[in-house]
Amino acid sequence: MIETVTALLFAHALADFLFQTNWINANKRHPGVMLLHAAIVLVTAQAAIGRVDAPELLALAAIHLAVDCLKTYGNFNSLTAFLADQAAHLATIAAVAAYAPGLWASGAWAAYPQALPFMALAAGLILALQAGQYAVGLMMKPHGTRVSSKGLRRGGQQIGLLERGLIFLFILTNHPIGVGFLVAAKSILRFGTATRDQRTAEYVIIGTLASFGWAIAVALATQSLLAALPALEIGAPRP
Repeated sequence: MIETVTALLFAHALADFLFQTNWINANKRHPGVMLLHAAIVLVTAQAAIGRVDAPELLALAAIHLAVDCLKTYGNFNSLTAFLADQAAHLATIAAVAAYAPGLWASGAWAAYPQALPFMALAAGLILALQAGQYAVGLMMKPHGTRVSSKGLRRGGQQIGLLERGLIFLFILTNHPIGVGFLVAAKSILRFGTATRDQRTAEYVIIGTLASFGWAIAVALATQSLLAALPALEIGAPRP
């Protein structure tokens, strides 16, 4: 079952955060664009599993479509709505894997179990970077109009991507102390900006803690997923 969960999680990360472009996200209220996104969800799931004839994957895409329709046409645009939307997608993945745990074993890639750790790592990285950017952006959106910024265009987003990527790397390579150094380095570099006024200081602190917390949570979840995967069997050495 965990193999199927891993493959479907990888497909979800691709469909929702890598292949869902800004144009798709901005035009999702159009039925054709919504169906396009659902088609991407189906194709990525089929590609990750290695099967195009599994009805469970069609059901997965249909439920994904229903959840996205509820969120989009219900005008639910808050951080809470985003987290609930993702929780629903993850619950659907778990339900499909529980109903058909042998999906991975019956797929084209079952003979290549070494693909599973790659899928887990790739899914974790995408969720740490792209999903984290979206989540932190939603959290900080209400405060953005109260703080003036003269920094580089999209500089804050790029800093967030870099810091979450580094945190993901530090934790997955068992160097959590690096997170502490990253916090210290950012505190020093942001000191001048944060001391200008209380609003700016609070904005920086909230954004930093949210970004760091998201990356740490995703990295730890990825570690747990990797640990749950079956150990790869190494063939006996040739005589």
